[in-house]
Parts: sequence; C-alpha cells; structure tokens
Amino acid sequence: MRATGDAEVAADLTAETFAAALIARDRYRPELGTPTTWLYGIAAHKLGDWRRRGYAENRARRSLRIERPPLTEEDMREFTRLGAEVTALALLDELPEDQGGALRARFLDKRGYVEIADSEGVSEAAIRKRVSRGLAGLRQRIGGER
Repeated sequence: MRATGDAEVAADLTAETFAAALIARDRYRPELGTPTTWLYGIAAHKLGDWRRRGYAENRARRSLRIERPPLTEEDMREFTRLGAEVTALALLDELPEDQGGALRARFLDKRGYVEIADSEGVSEAAIRKRVSRGLAGLRQRIGGER
C-alpha cells in the first residue's frame, strides 16, 4: 500500500505475490534465505512489473477520465492493521521454531503457559523461557530494546 498508494493495486499485487509463491513453492531454497525474504523478493518483482505496466494503464485511465475512488480513513486504518499483522507473522517465522510456536500458542491461540507446557511435554518454566526469548528476538528484529 505504501509503495502504490492505491488500495486496489495493493490488494491485487498481494494476491499475485501469494499466487506466484504457491506456483513456485518447489523452487524455494531455504539455504538462500527465510520464506519471508523469498516472499518479499517475489513482491518486489510484482511491484516492478506493476510499475512498468502501470504507466500505460494510468495513461489510458486518464484519457478515459476514469477516476479511482479515494481511500477513506477507515481504508487506511485497515491497511495499516493488516500490514502490521502480516509483518508480525512474518517475523514469527524468522524465530527459532520453539520460540515462534510458543508465541503463537500464547498470544494468537490465547493458551495458558501450563496448557502449552502440557501439550509440548515440557515444564511451564521452559515455555515461559521460550516466550521470553521469542519476545526478545522480535524486539531485536524490529529495532527495539533488548
């Protein structure tokens, strides 16, 4: 949304990115980077493609006097919320599996420490440590304090 300034285009490019990732999933190579990095690479290519073809589309739209509806404040809030949510989920994928899993269980699934520990077959203290380390890892990734 920040790159295009257009809600419809942002939604289309997001859909195209994930469609391309699904089609090319066999070509993903973990040794070259995280899945998040791979998706951002695909998104960058889709954005570049849109910029190249967008010039002609914009010229045609102007000549036909077709205007895109302006974004409302509610639209902007929703895109901001979705962007933060997607970024947070992508950052969870970059954490070690035990930490990311503990954070998902605790905050997304809203499970208690004891319940998570029982399902994982570890102590409650171990789950608390995973959550703590995971949160520290997230803070580090987003440039916050340790």
